[in-house]
Amino acid sequence: ISGILIALASEVARRYAGFGALIASLPLVSVIGMMWLWRDTHDPIRLADHAQATLWFVAPSLPMFILIPILLRAGVGFWLALGLGCLLTVVLYLLTVLAAARFGIRL
Repeated sequence: ISGILIALASEVARRYAGFGALIASLPLVSVIGMMWLWRDTHDPIRLADHAQATLWFVAPSLPMFILIPILLRAGVGFWLALGLGCLLTVVLYLLTVLAAARFGIRL
């Protein structure tokens, strides 16, 4: 299913960049993960904790989608721009975990 969705997003993006981005932005991994967690545990508290922790990781992933287009438009190669975007996200994830811990939020 994942491969089909990636291929669909890629093919649609060739003709309609915005619509392809919409398909790619759907939180399918999160939704599928929640469905599997529910199937395996039937634990509403665990599922609520998972959904809330997912929310905390969405915000630090967003700057990647600002950095990559800036770098590409500045002439930086795709792989370097992608790598720097991913590196930024990892750094922001770590900062998020540290900041959350300071406020007593366990992620």
